[in-house]
Amino acid sequence: MKHIVVAGAGKIGVTIADMLAASGDYRVTLADRAVGRFNGLSPSIETKAVDVTDPRALSELLKGSFAVLSAVPFNLTGGIAVAAKEAGAHYLDLTEDVATTRKVKRLAEGAQTAFIPQCGLAPGFITIAAYDLVRRFDTLHDVRMRVGALPKFPSNALNYNLTWSTEGLINEYCEPCEAIVNGERREVPPMEELEEFSLDGVTYEAFNTSGGLGSMCETLQGKVRNLNYRTIRYPGHAAIMKALLNDLRLRDRRDVLKDILENALPATLQDVVIVFVTVSGMRDGQLVQDTYANKIYSAEVGGVMRSAIQITTAAGITGVLDLLAAGQIPARGFVRQEDIDLSTFLANRFGRAYAPRS
Repeated sequence: MKHIVVAGAGKIGVTIADMLAASGDYRVTLADRAVGRFNGLSPSIETKAVDVTDPRALSELLKGSFAVLSAVPFNLTGGIAVAAKEAGAHYLDLTEDVATTRKVKRLAEGAQTAFIPQCGLAPGFITIAAYDLVRRFDTLHDVRMRVGALPKFPSNALNYNLTWSTEGLINEYCEPCEAIVNGERREVPPMEELEEFSLDGVTYEAFNTSGGLGSMCETLQGKVRNLNYRTIRYPGHAAIMKALLNDLRLRDRRDVLKDILENALPATLQDVVIVFVTVSGMRDGQLVQDTYANKIYSAEVGGVMRSAIQITTAAGITGVLDLLAAGQIPARGFVRQEDIDLSTFLANRFGRAYAPRS
């Protein structure tokens, strides 16, 4: 069995470890400095108390491992990538942070192992789904990528519950966003360009957030007129968050905002993930549009109730790991999500979590 190290025993890290261990094909070590997070884990998962900011401890942890999967906050994952290269282990992460991904890409140059960042939901599966549509066009006009992880039963003014990393949420609301506008690659401000749309009779809003495009700007530069990514929320969310971030200047006091959100917004397992992509352009001399739309709900996985964001994020990175282990994607250097075929991913035992309900 291949030895896999999962760094970070938060909600997503534990789900990843559980899914891999339950498959019977991986020996899993879950590492975190907060040993209290190890309670209630399957006995088949080895646990180690490790501070991932300690390079020596990381080096020892990764010895002899096939791959390390980083499920730590975005500001810590770069150090794990460095340790992976030194240990000769494959590296996969979930980050949406643009600066971290650029660091990973530099580390991947000349590497004998694979460096595969952004293996979650967005970036991650959204990129795989979007690029599947892109391939069908002779000439591209517009590519619009939208994702949201939302409570099924919103009950507060923000119409939101915490479903994943608070640090990651604040980061994507504050950092500049990549886009291609009228053929030019540029940065656009977060929380702006608000739009509304309906899906299955429900009205949503969407606005710019950072990191969701992954490497698509680089891949499609010079090939598309407009490319953008926006996060989906229920109407009214953006206005309140902009007041907190801008008027109360909490974008400059992110630790305070994190404390407020975590003490005011309850977590929930009753959520839904929405993936919505539209691509327009020319095919066979006609202007056409193709759309991918999907909703994934919370469900029981391995006898444990998991939220939709846990399922989709963990399925993204475990599915990519499985394809890597099976030799179905490149095993050296920087691997983009666009390099992964949608049908191959959905046929994977972990990727099937994204299969649309009949």
